[in-house]
Amino acid sequence: MSSSAASQPPSATPAGTVPPADGKAAAATGPADGERGTPVALCDRSPRVPAEQLVAEMVPPPRFDAVRFETYVPDPSQPSQTEAVELLRSFASGLGGTGEGAGPKGGGIFRRRRRRAPAAGPRGVYLDGGYGVGKTHLLASLWHATAAPPERKAFGTFVELTHLVGALGFQQAVTALSGHVLLCIDEFELDDPGDTVLVSSLLARLVEAGVALAATSNTLPGRLGEGRFAAADFMREIQGLSAHFRAARIDGQDYRHRGLPEAPPPHGDDTVVRVAHRTPDASLDAFPDLLAHLATVHPSRYGAMAEGLSAVCLTGVKPVPDQSTALRLVVLADRLYDREVPVLASGEPFDRLFSEEMLNGGYRKKYFRAISRLTALARDADRLAQG
Repeated sequence: MSSSAASQPPSATPAGTVPPADGKAAAATGPADGERGTPVALCDRSPRVPAEQLVAEMVPPPRFDAVRFETYVPDPSQPSQTEAVELLRSFASGLGGTGEGAGPKGGGIFRRRRRRAPAAGPRGVYLDGGYGVGKTHLLASLWHATAAPPERKAFGTFVELTHLVGALGFQQAVTALSGHVLLCIDEFELDDPGDTVLVSSLLARLVEAGVALAATSNTLPGRLGEGRFAAADFMREIQGLSAHFRAARIDGQDYRHRGLPEAPPPHGDDTVVRVAHRTPDASLDAFPDLLAHLATVHPSRYGAMAEGLSAVCLTGVKPVPDQSTALRLVVLADRLYDREVPVLASGEPFDRLFSEEMLNGGYRKKYFRAISRLTALARDADRLAQG
């Protein structure tokens, strides 16, 4: 997550106390959240996540609760997908013995644990591939397959990891994670030199403590940040990071759209509002108001914003005005996708959210991922409009 998108301080406003924005889509007021006929509003949600919960909640998101290596279906025309499964199976098997002897119970996540001697060579695997080839499925499968209790393995996105450090402090984060058997980092992208130094230092300390690493990205580890920063210090940090991983490429077509019809076109405002009112636990917001609200909530809390929602309904979708706004929207799209929340929208189609300049710039892979995921969620939402 770029510093421009993630540098907003976590809001101290309790959930539900943000006043409605002018021009918000109809009916975010009235009876309690989730009551039929009374959609809630994301703009009214400013969740607070206590720091002590951050490590405990570092588990695969709901979409990936049940995935396993056995449920991954490789494309027969892409042998790299089968090879990646076998690589991760072997990696998980090699970690199996370290799941024993978790140390004395009690003391919380910050208790001191005995250091393990780090293994020789790279202590991590890095899955590089395009959108929708199943990288997150495989990363979550590795987490599930690793023979360690949930409190000794962690799974989170890159932005969640950087926020953990921000919330706990660097040394506290090292202490909280250094007793883990495995740390899985999804959507690994370095968007500024500050994040690079932070993550490089954190992972180096965790590797020294014997923690195994696994990460996914659309970019090879030695080329993270390429096209955005060229400073010598930045590139030196990148090379230090890549030394922790052995990379595996996964080729293939985006499974989210493989053999499926095109995503439905945007609906009219009347349809979106009607569906929001008749769908229990749906939210309803005007798209410009939502973009403005996202700037007041730390991106690490976007997942909590979406908790309990059955659908997100948006009116007046239009291209995002600037890169900081676009990067926040990418994080929201990821969290909605993780939670399998359909998105019903009016206005412009999702493939017009980002300008040509954005789609050709340094963050283009993030934007294409967001388009892919929002398109899948729009297809899921089409059944609500037809119901």
